[in-house]
Amino acid sequence: MAGILFIISAPSGSGKSTLVNQLRSLVTGLDFSVSYTTRAPRGSEQQDREYHYISPAKFQEMVDHGEFLEWANVFGHCYGTARRSLTEAQAAGKDLLLDIDVQGAAQVRENPNAVSIFVLPPNPDVLATRLRNRSRAEGSTREDEINRRLAKARGEIENYRQYRYILVNDILDQAVESLTAIVIAERARRDGTPQDPETERMIKLADRCRQANATDRLYPVLSSFGLLDMHATPA
Repeated sequence: MAGILFIISAPSGSGKSTLVNQLRSLVTGLDFSVSYTTRAPRGSEQQDREYHYISPAKFQEMVDHGEFLEWANVFGHCYGTARRSLTEAQAAGKDLLLDIDVQGAAQVRENPNAVSIFVLPPNPDVLATRLRNRSRAEGSTREDEINRRLAKARGEIENYRQYRYILVNDILDQAVESLTAIVIAERARRDGTPQDPETERMIKLADRCRQANATDRLYPVLSSFGLLDMHATPA
């Protein structure tokens, strides 16, 4: 049986990487695809841990040879997921987790085994603070770069309707539990096995994160980013 392809996307600075790391420490049978990128490592990042760092020429060679499941250009740097990540996970009987942006997600979301999850910051002020803190940790704080990422975040958030699940990352422990619940719920639906009380609890938690059921969490975020007028308001 083919494994589940969990797609997680979020604006830069939303805390997606922290959520992914926590999830991987809590859930077994889940492979993580380390993406390729043409950008240089930041701060304490290491080759083949956060990313496979390669030259633009090598990246283009991989594109030409059809080696990417998806790829995108983000802020002038290319990012891509190797096609073999999916086949290797399937061969090992594991599910695969992709940490990719909106552009990349659009290329793989139609996979019948894909489950898409969009992580949102609670509001622009929190996002700006997270971006500044990350920039300081990397040794520089450029307000023009932060403002550019905030503007891009607003554009990315407009794509929330394309995702099955919505998570607002305001309280980390709650967001981690919700993300874990989504993985457990999707596996339970796929496997069709009898459910114990804890699994039933996680399924209910995951259902509250479905886009159609998450309006009470979603609309305050849309409003804070000035996007609420673009969408129908709840009755």
